[in-house]
Amino acid sequence: MKKINLTGNPFYLDQAGIDWVYDTFNKMDNEKKCGQLFCPMGLDANPENLNHLINEIGVGAMMYRPGPAVNIWQTHKAIQDMAEVPLLLAANTESGGEGLAFEGTSFGKPMAVAATGDYDNAYKMAYAACAEGAALGLNWSFAPIVDINYDFHNPITNVRTFGNNPREVYEYASRYLDAADECDVAVSIKHFPGDGVDERDQHIVTSINSLSTREWDKSYGYVYRKLIEKGAKTVMVGHIAQPAYVKKLNPLADRSACMRPATLSKELLKGLLRDKLKFNGLITTDATPMVGFTSAMSRAEAIPRAIESGCDMILFNKDVDEDYKYMLEGLANHSLSQDRLDEAVIRILATKASLKLHEKKAADTLVPNGEISRVVGCAKHRIWSDEVADKAITLVRDEKQLLPISKERYKRIYLNVIQKDLSADNDYVQMWREKLEKRGFEVTVRDRSVSIGVADFADMSKLTPEKGRLLHEMYRGVEEMKQDYDLYLYVCNMENASNNTTLRLNWNVCFGLGDDAPWFASEIPVIMVSTSYPYHLFDAPMMGTYINSYSGNENFVDATIDKMMGVSEFKGISPIDPYCGQKYI
Repeated sequence: MKKINLTGNPFYLDQAGIDWVYDTFNKMDNEKKCGQLFCPMGLDANPENLNHLINEIGVGAMMYRPGPAVNIWQTHKAIQDMAEVPLLLAANTESGGEGLAFEGTSFGKPMAVAATGDYDNAYKMAYAACAEGAALGLNWSFAPIVDINYDFHNPITNVRTFGNNPREVYEYASRYLDAADECDVAVSIKHFPGDGVDERDQHIVTSINSLSTREWDKSYGYVYRKLIEKGAKTVMVGHIAQPAYVKKLNPLADRSACMRPATLSKELLKGLLRDKLKFNGLITTDATPMVGFTSAMSRAEAIPRAIESGCDMILFNKDVDEDYKYMLEGLANHSLSQDRLDEAVIRILATKASLKLHEKKAADTLVPNGEISRVVGCAKHRIWSDEVADKAITLVRDEKQLLPISKERYKRIYLNVIQKDLSADNDYVQMWREKLEKRGFEVTVRDRSVSIGVADFADMSKLTPEKGRLLHEMYRGVEEMKQDYDLYLYVCNMENASNNTTLRLNWNVCFGLGDDAPWFASEIPVIMVSTSYPYHLFDAPMMGTYINSYSGNENFVDATIDKMMGVSEFKGISPIDPYCGQKYI
């Protein structure tokens, strides 16, 4: 087995910690060692199911999706009480405590923090995320995201990133590490070798970081090297290929090897991450049910292959019992070597020891008592979040000087909220309507669930009243429209999420009549607010007044409306190019 430096970066173990690692390791047979390699998603809190995972398989970590704070606390407590070897308990606390608890504080998105231009806001975001998580037993944050948003088409990165400047990404991520360390929470910088170059989504295809080795070194390489030197304890590896480095490290690599996801690439895991970047900590895969992983090879081959290639832990499963069986079979048929198994387990245990989990286990403080009401969603963290909302919102342009709006200038607003839920009764749509009405505006809401297709013209007598009103709106004259509305307000709430192919605007149109597309941009005042995707000018360049809010959270909505009305000034600085590199947008 390769000798691992347990006294150096990022473990810094004392002799007692080293002794615990090896004493625990030496008590494990290969079945228990293989169990430590898994971090399944927690699907329930059933004691029988937990016992199977923790004591029969012996998983090394678990992650639950956000839930009520008390429920998460109770489940984490049950897990750690049940386990002989304490578990790493993880969450996607990328932008606040809401990544683990419904009641947790949200800072919107990392790009909102970057738009404030203040690195300390990344510290505050991370402190809220990690302190609130730690109050519920969290000890492993799947954050910060250190992807660089180079391709504006990418449907996954954008507002989840700190922008498109590698040095700024590093500075904000560095402050995240500072706060996580204070809270005794391990970070997982992600998604190595770097998302944001490809416009595709690794959830549904193996995406590609297509930079040259020189370009990669100056961008992603710079960020990872600096954060590794700073002491990041873990790295999450994406199902992302990096052909240039594979070819450089292995000139004989064929197309298959070059296009292999990093999670299965020995060249990227050992050659680049371990040897070149000198990372000594724990390497985890991203979620292995993603198609970017599952399509690369058979799962029976891929599960042990990920560990043999250099990963130390498998995140999520198609079927945890089946994956565990595949790992044991890989060990038996030598597709997983004993040395790599042992090395991975030592790094997992060393990560736990670096967080003092063995000491907390002995003191029964792995999941603290009495911290929920004091910490989760506390007033201090919410004040910090409001400050970020105030400083982040960015006025990209106001060419016709429509701002500030007032009920005297623009009494009658036509509100069109573009999001996945097309109903006008959606809570988010109604929140915007109610907030505008409370400020004295009269608001008409577009119901995007109503549309007209070619078949509707076959028998116009059968049109529903809703479709009839829409048809009138499509065909009525410009002057009549002007008599009804003073301002057309688009709110684009196109949130990034797994399994997306695009966040582009798709208008309801029929026969090229425009419908809810901004055909009237030269007729009446129009404002567009984007809450989740900062590049909508690409599809709506006719928007003379355009605002990026970076988040649809209620405090960001309040701050946006206040700024539109001139109650407070716009302070945000765009962390990306909202003009998408297009000279004439």
